[in-house]
Amino acid sequence: METKKYSSYAEIDHDIKALKAERDFHYQKIVQSIDKTKQSIIPSKSVSLVGEIYKKATGGIIGTVLKIAVPYAVNWFINRKRGN
Repeated sequence: METKKYSSYAEIDHDIKALKAERDFHYQKIVQSIDKTKQSIIPSKSVSLVGEIYKKATGGIIGTVLKIAVPYAVNWFINRKRGN
């Protein structure tokens, strides 16, 4: 990369302003990208509602029994032998 030779302070000032504007533009793009990523990671209200329903359904004695029984049932279903 060649070094640029300036003939006046006005040219230097112009290039500095252009570089600052470019830096600000790229900074804003990064901020927008981070915001979009946050929105895609944070669960929506509907997902939160499903989580709350799950917590209510698995609470109490029935919920405890289901938490114990469901993994065994799934494991049995996956590992069962198929008939010939």
